[in-house]
Amino acid sequence: MPMSTLVRQVALEHPFQDQKPGTSGLRKSTRQFATPHYLESFVEAALRVVPGIEGGTLVVGGDGRHGNREAIGVISRMAAAHGVARLITTTGGILSTPAASHLIRSRGAVAGIILSASHNPGGPDGDFGVKVNGANGGPAPESVTDAIYAVTTSLDGYRILDGDPISLDHPGEHCLGEMAVTVLDGVEDYVTLMQGLFDFDRIGALLRGNFRLAFDAMHAVTGPYATRLFEGLLGAPAGTVRNGVPLEDFGGGHPDPNLTYAHELAALLLESDVYDFGAACDGDGDRNMILGRRCFVNPSDSLAVLTANATLAPGYSGGLAGVARSMPTSAAADVVARALGIPCFETPTGWKFFGNLLDAGRITLCGEESFGTGSNHIREKDGLWAVLFWLQILAVRGCPVSTVIGEHWHTYGRHYYSRHDYEAIASDAAHGLYDRVKGMLPSLGGSRFAGRTIATADDFAYTDPVDGSLTSGQGLRLLLDDGSRVVLRLSGTGTQGATLRVYLESFVAPGGDLAQDPQQALGALITAIDDLAEIRQRTGMERPTVIT
Repeated sequence: MPMSTLVRQVALEHPFQDQKPGTSGLRKSTRQFATPHYLESFVEAALRVVPGIEGGTLVVGGDGRHGNREAIGVISRMAAAHGVARLITTTGGILSTPAASHLIRSRGAVAGIILSASHNPGGPDGDFGVKVNGANGGPAPESVTDAIYAVTTSLDGYRILDGDPISLDHPGEHCLGEMAVTVLDGVEDYVTLMQGLFDFDRIGALLRGNFRLAFDAMHAVTGPYATRLFEGLLGAPAGTVRNGVPLEDFGGGHPDPNLTYAHELAALLLESDVYDFGAACDGDGDRNMILGRRCFVNPSDSLAVLTANATLAPGYSGGLAGVARSMPTSAAADVVARALGIPCFETPTGWKFFGNLLDAGRITLCGEESFGTGSNHIREKDGLWAVLFWLQILAVRGCPVSTVIGEHWHTYGRHYYSRHDYEAIASDAAHGLYDRVKGMLPSLGGSRFAGRTIATADDFAYTDPVDGSLTSGQGLRLLLDDGSRVVLRLSGTGTQGATLRVYLESFVAPGGDLAQDPQQALGALITAIDDLAEIRQRTGMERPTVIT
C-alpha cells in the first residue's frame, strides 16, 4: 500500500500550552504526558525542526519508566509519517542516555529522542520526559530547543502513520510503512565501547579476587548494562548488581544516586567492612555515586581523581587534551590540570557547553558537582563509564578507595565542598535576597569574609572559546584569596517557589588538616554567607532543606 494512504493528519483545537524545554528536555508528570495529543505535539515540533529528518536515521529509546513502550510506538509511527528512512530502537525500549549518545554517533543518526525524566521518580504518579539529542550525540543546542518551542505555540495538527507498533520483545528488522526499523540489543554496542577504553582483563582479575563490589541500579536503566558488564564479562559474583531489573516505577524508589536516595547502598559501604567498593547510577544512567569502604567520594573530587589518574586507562593512556567543570563544581580539577600542564575550562551548568569543547578537541574529561562525569567517548555524562574508570584505577594501583583519595589530597590539597539547598522559598523573598547580594558585588572585592579576603566578586559569565557565544547571569561568586569560594544560584522560580543553592568550598593546601568533617571545615563560610546574604532572616529557614 502506498505510504501516502497510511498517513493520518490529526487536527489540534489548541496549540501546545507549556513552557519551553531546556537542554534536559521537557519533563512533566506522567499524567500530563498521557493527556490527548500532548506527547504528539512536542514530537511533531521536533520532527519539523531537527535538520535531516526526512531520509535520515533516528535513534529512539528510554529508561523504561511508565509509558516508555507506548511513547516509542507513537514516535515510531510519527517518524514514519515524516519520511525518516530508518529508526533504531532497542529490545524493551531500554536505552540509557550514554548508550543513546553512542548509538547516534556510531550509526550516523541525525538525532535521537530519549525518553526519560533522569533521576525523577517514575510510575503513573511520577514523571516522564522527552529529550532531543543532535547528530553529535549531545543535547540539542538552544537554537533547536527554541525552534521546537516556537513551532508548538502555533501547531494546528500532527502527522502519524496508522497501524500497530513494532514489537520490541526481540532484536530484528521490521518495516513501518516505508521506514526501516531496527530493534537491537541496546547493551552490546555500549559494552563494546567500554571494552575499547578499559582493561577488562585487569578489572576482571580484581573482581574475581577478594574484592567485593556492590552496584545499585535502583531498578532503573543501568541494570541490564551492569549485569552484562560486572557479573557477565568481568566475573563478579551473582548478586553484585542490586535492583538490576528496570521497573516502570523504579520499585517505588527515587532513582537519584546520592546518600539520601541510595541510602541502603551507602549503609553497606559506610557502616560496615563487607564491601570494598560501591556505586549507583540514576534513572537514565548518566549520573554516578562512588563509595569506598567507609569512604564517600565527593563528585568534584571524583573528577579530579579521574583526571590525575587518567593514563592508567588504556583509552586515555596518551594523556588528556584538557578538562572542564561546571562553575559550581569545586576547583579540585583545576589544581590537577595545572600540575599536568593542561587547560581547565570553567563552564556554565549544562552538558552542551562541554559538548562544544569536546567536539573541538579542547578537552578529554569533564564533570559537574551533581554526580555527573564524562569524556570524549560520547557527548553525555556517563555513570557506568565512571564506575569502570574507578575500578580501572583500583585494579592498577592495588589500593582501596580511601588510599586513592587520601594520597590525592596529600599531593594536591583538599577542597572541602558542600551544597546547601533552600527549597520552596517564596519567590519574592528569594529574588529579594539574590538581587540584594548581586547589587553588593561591586563593593565586596578586597573586603574580609570568614577570616579571608574576597579577591573577586562577580556574576559568572562565560564566553565560549569555540563559538564565541556569551552566557551570562550564571551565579554569584565570591572568590577568596586562599582558593576558597562561595557561590549562590537561584532556580525553580515557578508556582512552588524558588530554590536557593549555596555552594561552599574551602581549600586546604597539602600539609594542612585534611581529615576534618566537611561541614565543620566549612563552618566559617556557612556563617559568613548567612550573615552577608541574610539567608535565615529572609527565608525564615533555620537550616537548608538538603545538604549534599
